[in-house]
Amino acid sequence: QVQLVLSGGGLVQTGDSLRLSCAASGRTFSTNSVGWFRQAPEKEREFVAAINWSGGSTYYSDSVRGRVTISRDNDENTVWLQMNSLKPEDTAVYYCAVLKTRPRYYHDYLTDMNYDSWSQGTQVSVSS
Repeated sequence: QVQLVLSGGGLVQTGDSLRLSCAASGRTFSTNSVGWFRQAPEKEREFVAAINWSGGSTYYSDSVRGRVTISRDNDENTVWLQMNSLKPEDTAVYYCAVLKTRPRYYHDYLTDMNYDSWSQGTQVSVSS
């Protein structure tokens, strides 16, 4: 099973940018789609963004679309989440994970139950 190591995160101000990195070790994840999720205090984990195995298709939640870009480099075994124009409501613990199966529908990317090999979480805090 692939292990995912997440880096980045921290405390920033409204309007700032952050880039989170999700690096694979143990084995490559170049044939897997990868997703980002986040969980705010007292809220359920929610989908943020996903990217297919080749990087040719990307998916975003409505709450981040236009402010966030997901990308990957399979040679570096890394997926990035570039977050711009951050808002206080982006404050959460962020995770990356690997999609377990080949996705057939858009909704397959949205459901956290379809993912495994979850990374440790990283805190992103946006002050107003």
